[in-house]
Amino acid sequence: MKIKALSLLTLLACSGSVWADEQYSYTILVDNGVKAGEQIVEVNDDGEISVRYIFKDNGRGPELDEKISLNKEGFIKDYQAKGNTTFGSVINERFKVTGNNASWSTGKEQSQATYQQNALYLPVDGSPYLSSIAIAAMAKSGKNSLPLLPSGTLTQDVVSELIVDNGGEKQQVQLLVQTGVGFEPNFVWATQGENPRLFAYLIPGYITLIEEGWQHNAKAMLDIQQKAETLLLEKLAQMPKKLKGLTVVRHARIFDSATLKLSSPSDIYLLRGKITSIVPTGTLQSPVEHEIDAANRIVLPGLFDMHGHLSRWEGPLHLAAGVTTLRDMGNDNATLQLMMDEIDTDQLLAPTIVPTGFLEGESAYSARNGFVIKDLAEAKNAIDWYAAHGYPQLKIYNSFPKDILKDTVTYAHSRGLRVSGHVPAFLKAEDAIAAGFDEIQHINQLMLNFLVKPDTDTRTLDRFYLPAKQVAALDLNGKAVQDFIRLLKTNNVTVDPTLATFDFLKKTDGTVGEPWRAIVKHLPPDIQRSYARAELDIPDQASAELYAKSYAKMVEFVGMMYKAGIPVVAGTDELAGFTLQGELELLVKAGLTAAEALQVATLNGARYSKVEQHKGQIKVGFDADLLLVDGDPTKNIADIRKLALVITQGKVMVPADLYRKLGVEPFVKDQVKIRDFATEAGQGGGKTRQGHRHLH
Repeated sequence: MKIKALSLLTLLACSGSVWADEQYSYTILVDNGVKAGEQIVEVNDDGEISVRYIFKDNGRGPELDEKISLNKEGFIKDYQAKGNTTFGSVINERFKVTGNNASWSTGKEQSQATYQQNALYLPVDGSPYLSSIAIAAMAKSGKNSLPLLPSGTLTQDVVSELIVDNGGEKQQVQLLVQTGVGFEPNFVWATQGENPRLFAYLIPGYITLIEEGWQHNAKAMLDIQQKAETLLLEKLAQMPKKLKGLTVVRHARIFDSATLKLSSPSDIYLLRGKITSIVPTGTLQSPVEHEIDAANRIVLPGLFDMHGHLSRWEGPLHLAAGVTTLRDMGNDNATLQLMMDEIDTDQLLAPTIVPTGFLEGESAYSARNGFVIKDLAEAKNAIDWYAAHGYPQLKIYNSFPKDILKDTVTYAHSRGLRVSGHVPAFLKAEDAIAAGFDEIQHINQLMLNFLVKPDTDTRTLDRFYLPAKQVAALDLNGKAVQDFIRLLKTNNVTVDPTLATFDFLKKTDGTVGEPWRAIVKHLPPDIQRSYARAELDIPDQASAELYAKSYAKMVEFVGMMYKAGIPVVAGTDELAGFTLQGELELLVKAGLTAAEALQVATLNGARYSKVEQHKGQIKVGFDADLLLVDGDPTKNIADIRKLALVITQGKVMVPADLYRKLGVEPFVKDQVKIRDFATEAGQGGGKTRQGHRHLH
């Protein structure tokens, strides 16, 4: 789970302090109340601020020290940050205002701008406490917005208030919503008064960052925050148009995900979210409520992202990229159940979810998603819960006890669940296969099979650095690798390589990873900057070349597995929506044709999500998950980004509209013609539905 480990820094880069000799301590808890970090803020007599921030979860996390000076209006005039990012790259960021000039550097990024009015600098790798500067500066100015550097505007509004207590001490805190940074609103809790500051930051089902001693107030705060978020999410969920009554998509060239062929122009009839008829264009005479003119565009089945960890705000990014089904590979159980209910009742705009049960063992490295168990009895109880809630698959994680692995897999199979996961620490992929795994996640977990020793702890960052350093020397045609490929094939093991997310193994500072180069300029400015940062510690050019060679071999290895008949699925574990597009390009780079890559993201997705009876193909009786695409992605996979229209869950949505709402520059400008005959008749259009039909 890569994106969540980064999100605390990415979403909160904004902040402040008070002018006194004071110290504030924050504790950071992950789900289930386990402490995973802290933030210590010291403000000396002259207003200089020092921040020590550390957060470690799942064997990784950022660690940094900040020195901050503010001007009299409360804006940053000098900022220094040193430390390491989640995956170990060096943080060395600097910002300084001198007269009317502002300059900043972040690794290889060296920039400057005229500084004629106060603007809030937005660090790439800042601590959560930086939110305080924005809160205090807005309070001092009396305004609810601030200009940002390098660009943009931060807007803030008060959502709610709450009286919290700490052993008899009480204070009133307020819930704020900040917009203008990233793709989504950012909710923060702040103190009140003349010098307000950050009080708490809550990510439902994941993180609680709160001033030390006030932790027991988090549940009440979270309830208020989730209700506020729900109101905004419900408005977003109303953007798509409900397709009530019979709908026809005319002049469609249908991609057959089984044969990899395109049809002649056809009409696809839809009703209540299902495909009811597919005929040659113009041959079925039936009145309809809605008519969508595909105009000879290629129509694909909806795409599957087979490795996501859904948050409540990511759904529109997935849908705008054509991801109509998401296999969630591990989430807070209560949060995921809530989201699935909200999707089902049109309160949340998101793909259809195929849930995977997350099962982890207890250790200092444990990821706290799902169930964390100590023995076989607890593992069986967790599996029973997942089976009762309709989960088709189980995901086993890094710290799972190896002595009960085989019995756990056997029990999951007896309950009808597929089993996949990471390879537990001190084992190899071949051991997981022997235990009965049906699927293995991530290319690094496969490569480690040839690299680990009995005492190698793959819960540490070694699970990334070992493949980066050593795969380059691996002989892919040698006996060990070829025997392993045969082992995968013999045991019918599926592979979820998530190649795109592992591009970070070779990404050097100042460059954008290959999967996002085509789209990064369309993203909000702060996201663009974050995607130009290195994530691993790559100390010199020789290391950069070595890591790039290792990654190229990983891509090649995926192609070898595919050609050997090993089932491959398309998963991401990174930036919602866009990463799947990059993953498909990498599959083509590995040796698949564009049409084969589309098959992996459609038919294979349905098959290995256990929903192939109603998804993954455009067939009568199947779910009407349809994508209208400009260009020809069956020949040029990059055209998958030219998505003009998405139909799913009985709704139609325009990706360009969703992207604009999220601060993303659209990729397609030509509009698809959609006729709503009931509305036109009500507006006195003078034509009946049947009459309009005869015009085509």
